[in-house]
Amino acid sequence: MVNDGVDALKKKLRKSATDKSISGVCGGIAEFFGVSSFVIRLLFIFLPVNLLIYIILANILPDSPQSL
Repeated sequence: MVNDGVDALKKKLRKSATDKSISGVCGGIAEFFGVSSFVIRLLFIFLPVNLLIYIILANILPDSPQSL
């Protein structure tokens, strides 16, 4: 439990390498906040400017490091 604060500080918002439908933006956001990627995808469907936000995040967010 002591390392939870340290792990939270090291966590960075990145595109997911494993949970991706298009570019991994929703999967990365879900991993960062610890929620289901389905919930994040639903939020993007119902946001009025969803396509613009998704395109910006897809270009700004770094990729997750590939696991071996």
